[in-house]
Amino acid sequence: MARIDAFLKLGTDQGCSDIHFAVGLPPLLRMHGDLVPIKFRELSQAELEGYLAEITNKLHQERLRQGHDVDFSYVSTNGGRFRVNVYRKETGMGATFRAIPTDVPTIDRLSLPPIVKKLCDNHQGMILVTGSTGTGKSTTLAAMIDYLNQTRRLNIVSLEDPIEFVHKSKQSQVIQRELNTHLTSFAEGVRAAMREDPDVILVGELRDAETIRWAMTAAETGHLVLGTLHTTGAVKTIDRVVDALPADEREQTKTFLSQSLLAVITQVLVKTADQRGRKAVCEVMVVTRAIGKLIMTDQTHQIGSQLQMGKDQGMQMLDQALLAYVQAKEIDADDAYVYANDKKLFSRFVTDTSVLPKMDLAPG
Repeated sequence: MARIDAFLKLGTDQGCSDIHFAVGLPPLLRMHGDLVPIKFRELSQAELEGYLAEITNKLHQERLRQGHDVDFSYVSTNGGRFRVNVYRKETGMGATFRAIPTDVPTIDRLSLPPIVKKLCDNHQGMILVTGSTGTGKSTTLAAMIDYLNQTRRLNIVSLEDPIEFVHKSKQSQVIQRELNTHLTSFAEGVRAAMREDPDVILVGELRDAETIRWAMTAAETGHLVLGTLHTTGAVKTIDRVVDALPADEREQTKTFLSQSLLAVITQVLVKTADQRGRKAVCEVMVVTRAIGKLIMTDQTHQIGSQLQMGKDQGMQMLDQALLAYVQAKEIDADDAYVYANDKKLFSRFVTDTSVLPKMDLAPG
């Protein structure tokens, strides 16, 4: 049994989402969004290196010596599964373990908007799930893959970094491939997947121009492509994709987005009203003919008004979703205020006045 497993078990038994290890600090647990230290001594460099040496292979250790970060999945002795990132920083080594639930979550259990199932019923095009790091994008994608796996007979190729939720083939065949284990890049993975008779391709992250190009090609040639970007809204997502490719491909990219992009789902994780968990709250943009025209004419700044008016198509702005959950007492109003764009809408619900902006009371 690896020594680090004891900390991992302690964390998962308490329901944490992440366990952090860093030189000069005790292990830290991410509990419902907050970092809480374990009652343990500060970790030394030698101690932490010893813990990590027990669960990393020679390739991982060589990459660390060369100054690279290392990402991999790890299954502890008690069966817990984790996504791991190991890195070096000024004060020494550090590592973050993201706890992955054993059961694949469902769309219903996550309370995702009903439009998500309808989007998954498409046979081709691209759906992007976006948000900052740690907002549950991988969990949402896993739920979408599970829905497809249960409801349709498909060949699903999932390219991940690393593999998190393990899908057992049900109605569909699910092929999961891991970056740096089964493939050297996401672009290579998409290119190879195109030769594997896929119906659905999941791309863990559209992180460079080549990967975006191949994902676009797959979506245009009769495949359903699911992917993620670290963007915080539909407009920023469109701008990121356009800006990621060379200027001479700009018009072609806008045409793709207006015709083959199905939707952008942007999410944040907000504390629940009882403070015992976090809930995914989504902004949803479905690409209608009107939105497609705004993309083609470089008027993406007007997309917000389309989201406000697009309820019948399943669209919603983040603030609309946050406000509905606050009024239903499902999420914490103070946390909702932090994530809201128009904070005036939420100020009357706030109970912790420290989150409100300080008023300038000095005489003019």
